[in-house]
Amino acid sequence: MGEKIVELRHVNKHYGGVHALRDVDFELRQGEIHCLIGQNGCGKSTMIKVISGIIDVDPGSEVFFDGTPVHRVSAAFAMNSGVRVIYQDLSLFPNLTVAENIAFDRHTDSSVRGVSWPAIRKKAADVMEMMRVSIDPESLVEELSIADRQLVAIARALATNARILIMDEPTSSLTRKEVNVLFSIVKDLREKGLTIMFVSHKLDEIIEIAERITVMRDGRIISTIDNSSVDEAELARMISGQAIFYHQDFPASGDKVVLEVRDLSRGSEYRDISFKLHEGEILGIIGLLGSGRTELATTIFGMNPQDSGQVILDGKELNLRSNRDAIAAGIAYVPEDRLLQGLVLNQNIQNNVVISVLNRLKGALGLINSGKCRRMTDDWISELSIRSAKPEIPASAMSGGNQQKIVIAKWLSTNPRVLILDQPTNGIDVAAKSTIYDLIRELAGKGMSIILISDEVPEIYYNCPKALLMHRGRIIKEIDCRAVSESEFSRETDFTPESGTGGTEGPPAGDSRSPNEPGNSEGGAV
Repeated sequence: MGEKIVELRHVNKHYGGVHALRDVDFELRQGEIHCLIGQNGCGKSTMIKVISGIIDVDPGSEVFFDGTPVHRVSAAFAMNSGVRVIYQDLSLFPNLTVAENIAFDRHTDSSVRGVSWPAIRKKAADVMEMMRVSIDPESLVEELSIADRQLVAIARALATNARILIMDEPTSSLTRKEVNVLFSIVKDLREKGLTIMFVSHKLDEIIEIAERITVMRDGRIISTIDNSSVDEAELARMISGQAIFYHQDFPASGDKVVLEVRDLSRGSEYRDISFKLHEGEILGIIGLLGSGRTELATTIFGMNPQDSGQVILDGKELNLRSNRDAIAAGIAYVPEDRLLQGLVLNQNIQNNVVISVLNRLKGALGLINSGKCRRMTDDWISELSIRSAKPEIPASAMSGGNQQKIVIAKWLSTNPRVLILDQPTNGIDVAAKSTIYDLIRELAGKGMSIILISDEVPEIYYNCPKALLMHRGRIIKEIDCRAVSESEFSRETDFTPESGTGGTEGPPAGDSRSPNEPGNSEGGAV
């Protein structure tokens, strides 16, 4: 393994009264794949910002690049030193072409005058050839799949003098097939001498891709270890400080049908969808990206009206013309994309939590009662263990996992009859997942009816007594999770060609962990 190219010694960072980094010692070596893991709010994002020059460190901290101490790491210095960060939102320009996005950084240099379109196209073609990927350079980025956008973001970094590539949750929206392509490219870049810093909550992927792993907790480095000396269960214990063990513990559901969907169809998105959701039931829907699961959810939430069929709540057919109608009827929806659909990023946590229930917070004169807003927000921060959060902090300043919890709090504030959770633990660490799962069970135990949409096998298997498998816009199978082992459930929902289940599509997207195989439905360690 190569020489140290970045080194942090006794690094501390305070944000007001929050001690985000505590006496951190950390290093990146030439040509390694180094994974950084930890709970939401543990300091991972702060580490990225220190190395990339976005924030400065406290006095007494030491930062070295190529063995040379750097008094202050600015963003310009980090970029000139070859540091490139690919954030979870990718930070691409959707209205520009692939070639324009790849060549963009070159044109931020004031010494470059004018635009040479042949040079832009050649640069894009050269980088994609080096990566061995084929994407039309004239395509608009907004027309690409999330996987191809990820590759464009990598290509843009490589079009500069990138030596250190920091990837923040790069697989959160990818199918297993797309993850395989990404990992192949990452390993190839490593062979070319690039250093990869890989940040993820998906422990199976960490085990698969990492050479060294650094575990953070509460702003401290707990340990830096070789990949060969650890497994998923041990990593989960190191991250959370306790063993994480999933088990099937379903709350008893009632006989009353709360929500019924009859013969619902919408264009090519989904067809002939029918199911019943009982009081206190957690109903799972699992399928590939593009199977129609999110489109179905947004129809039930009034955002995409069906072409035919019925949505019936408590025995009455709903005529949902908008999500306002759905909210008024008692339906809430936690969306898959928290940044675009779930949050008002430039507003604080309190405003995001109460935005759906403002009418309930009015006083006698019709004015919003600020005390009630504060108490409600404080209650949800405590209930969901939103780390380092105060009501006045902007949502944009929170980590991805904590942002997801804010979205969940916003909709739980409406006290819905039916709660639709679309990928509710996307970007959340293993300990926080357990908190969300416990909350889901608690809500169901109190009578709330829940639809849980996910592409993670353990998430559905351990939380839903019954699961509906969606494929190409149809529900093709209903599975009793209590009657099969997790490995059997995984095979039932696998759409890889060798599985024989469903043709040529990849397996369920998202968390690609190899399933635990307890041999029965007793449970599995994470």
